Amino acid sequence: MGANRSVVAWTRAQAHRRLLDHIGGGGFGLTCSEYYCGKNLKVEVEIILAEQLMNKSILLIVVSLLTFVCAARTASGGDAASENAELKKRVEKLDKELAELKKAVTEQGRATEALSAKKPIWSSLDIQLYGYLKLDAAYDTSRTDTGNFAKWVERENTNKNDDQFNMTANQSRFGMMITGPDDGAMKASGRAEVDFYEGGSENKARLMMRHAYMKLDWPEDRFSIIAGQTSDVISPLVPTTVNYSVAWWSGNIGYRRPQIRLTKELGLDADVDLKLEGAVARTIGRDNVSLAGTLDSGEDAGEPTLQGRVSLTLPLFTSDPSTVGLSGHYGREEYDIAANGSNKEFRTWSLNVDFVQPVNNWLTIKSELFTGENLNAYLGGIGQGVTLTGANQYDEIGSAGGWVAASLGPWSDKRFNIGIATDDVDRGDVNEGARTLNRSVFANMFCPLGKNVDWAVELSHWRTEYAGNGDADSFRFQTALIYKF
Repeated sequence: MGANRSVVAWTRAQAHRRLLDHIGGGGFGLTCSEYYCGKNLKVEVEIILAEQLMNKSILLIVVSLLTFVCAARTASGGDAASENAELKKRVEKLDKELAELKKAVTEQGRATEALSAKKPIWSSLDIQLYGYLKLDAAYDTSRTDTGNFAKWVERENTNKNDDQFNMTANQSRFGMMITGPDDGAMKASGRAEVDFYEGGSENKARLMMRHAYMKLDWPEDRFSIIAGQTSDVISPLVPTTVNYSVAWWSGNIGYRRPQIRLTKELGLDADVDLKLEGAVARTIGRDNVSLAGTLDSGEDAGEPTLQGRVSLTLPLFTSDPSTVGLSGHYGREEYDIAANGSNKEFRTWSLNVDFVQPVNNWLTIKSELFTGENLNAYLGGIGQGVTLTGANQYDEIGSAGGWVAASLGPWSDKRFNIGIATDDVDRGDVNEGARTLNRSVFANMFCPLGKNVDWAVELSHWRTEYAGNGDADSFRFQTALIYKF
């Protein structure tokens, strides 16, 4: 019987230990997975307690049998009466412990039901945070706009070689990827991302929304829907630069805006894929073009902008697949030009080609070309869309250009990028003093200092030409420390 007492004590200790492990000592000790699996926890607790009830029942049966055996021995005399009394006490004790365990099962069931009914403190979906902290420092031999990053060189007709130094952490980026729930054929996900280039003073920068969208994906059908703000369908590539602007305003067009996008992929052959993308997007126009007040000329047009792209991925020059894309957009803006409500409409359109070619395991070539009119909202036309005054009043500013870049490496974990970009504006659409050509040539290196830390350095040359005088050049030396997470 001493062995039975040891078994009872051990099983009780094990039950208490396992319960404390699962409950975490209280509501605040639960892990996220336990918190959101209250029903599973309830079932597991009930199983544990049921095991203990079974153990107690087995012991009760054994004791009862021993009682019967001992009763049979009373005919032979001895200490049968005292043994029967001891067994009776043990039976009563086991009955009491069984009652306590039944009560514990009932109370624990109520506790786990209440736990599963609580609202989540985070989310039942899979959420992953990502981003990086980045400090940029840059020296320009002549003044650039904006300084923290380079768009173009300011006119030098009166003030030549006005060098400048800038340092900022505004490109630091924070994002969140959300996935789930898995509803069978459809996979839902989402993304939200911000940086600090919305303005404000240099040490009090404001948050700027970059991405905020949901994606509904049907993988088996190779079809997806994106709803929210994200990158344009047109001209989807970017060169790898240390400079924040990735050749915007100097040959790389396309930005971000609210949209509803549909994407369908088709397998034409074993190694040939066709992708079709189309979007209905908000028309982003120019403010302060109404005599009646501040209006957005894109909003005032009363219609969205259409974007589309078709691309093929297939082996062309090497065994690694190339991707060739053709894209374009069309929209309208409305400028209110008189107090009586008269207005003038302007088109915005583009036609674009993009190309990616992996050459080997250390060299990849990327390039884009574009042509179009009224592209300031797409960071083309060197930031100019419509001429509002002067001899070329109400001319939609045409421009053409593009970029080509090569990514090399890694060699000893170091990665290198070189490239050139150009935006050439139609001089017949602008007045004197307007920007007519913007070109940048760059070379950079990214060197890892640790598992999550990179040091980057970039040298670039910028040339901006103007209608009339004021053409300007600048060399830009930029370095950055990047901590990725």
